[in-house]
Amino acid sequence: MNALLYFLVVIIWGTTWIAITLQQQGDVAITVSIFYRFALAAGVMVIALLLARRLRHLKLRDHLFCVAQGFCVFAFNFYCFYHAAAYISSGLESVIFSMAVLFNAVNGMIFFRQRLSPNFLPASILGLTGIVALFWQDLTAAQIAPELLKGIGLSLLGTYGFSLGNMISSRHQRQGLDILSTNAYAMTYGAILMGIFSLIQHHSFTIELTSRYLGSLLYLAIFGSVIAFAAYFSLIGRIGASGAAYSTLLFPLVALTISTFYEGYHWHLNAIMGLLLILLGNLVMFSRPRTIQSWFKRRHDLQSPR
Repeated sequence: MNALLYFLVVIIWGTTWIAITLQQQGDVAITVSIFYRFALAAGVMVIALLLARRLRHLKLRDHLFCVAQGFCVFAFNFYCFYHAAAYISSGLESVIFSMAVLFNAVNGMIFFRQRLSPNFLPASILGLTGIVALFWQDLTAAQIAPELLKGIGLSLLGTYGFSLGNMISSRHQRQGLDILSTNAYAMTYGAILMGIFSLIQHHSFTIELTSRYLGSLLYLAIFGSVIAFAAYFSLIGRIGASGAAYSTLLFPLVALTISTFYEGYHWHLNAIMGLLLILLGNLVMFSRPRTIQSWFKRRHDLQSPR
């Protein structure tokens, strides 16, 4: 079952990045697009749970946590990534998002007093070095484009918001709450928050009646939100937030492949090295400390004079 959940998350989220780019290219305001996405997703989930008699009642305190989860995951997270799509390619967004592995480890220590793995420091160094290498050509340009820094910063902020939502989902499941019900409530609250924000900004709620916009909206709402988030949060309940975040190691490969053909992303040597370093950092994060220690010991033994 875990393998199926991983497959769904990797394939679906690996392809949603390009759909986000398609949404960003239209005339509909970003906050309105996010509102429609999660209003539709929440509506589908609530109706399905009601028909199946699976929608569980929650205490007021639990609803407040769902509001927080809705803000972190289904509002702030996507607000950052939708805006970042204007500055960097969708594939690069997905690579930065894979840093959720490290954010989850830190937040697990802060909120649940989980010990940081001895692998955290080397994994962090590899990950940060990888991001620098990935954007090396732009960062070493005569004049760094402010748009590049905005894209990287927004992607990192969005990833941290997603990680905070992971912690809230872990809290729900530690309390024995139904994952589908909390997900439905959180999506509903996230949509409401985006709707209120859109009203405050006086954005038009007129929807763009094109196959590009409507197709990407339906894909993001049904597959990217209802199915993928249910699979991902189920993984959190089964193997923990850090283990579930391992899926973020794989879908950048899907996203970058699509970005290469659709957005014309050009692969440079530093970009390949950066991607490999980030992937290696995530692999190190999930390796057993003894495995790494044994590897260094074997290298030391081979290099030692006999």
